[in-house]
Amino acid sequence: TDVLIPGMNGQELADNLRLHHPDMRVLFMSGYDDREIDRENVEGGDTGFLPKPFSTEVLRRKVRGVLNGAR
Repeated sequence: TDVLIPGMNGQELADNLRLHHPDMRVLFMSGYDDREIDRENVEGGDTGFLPKPFSTEVLRRKVRGVLNGAR
């Protein structure tokens, strides 16, 4: 999910989804810079953050890391 989406933010979306799927891992991505995103609240536990733009290889590594429990 993007961190900033219309109607709610990415963290709210992830929290709502985790009510039904508590083991779900989340990878946030955004083109917004660090000043607009509270990365400490976005990253943590089984959640990761990926700044845009990114390559396919970087996406692959980050998804694998989140699935393996890394941030």
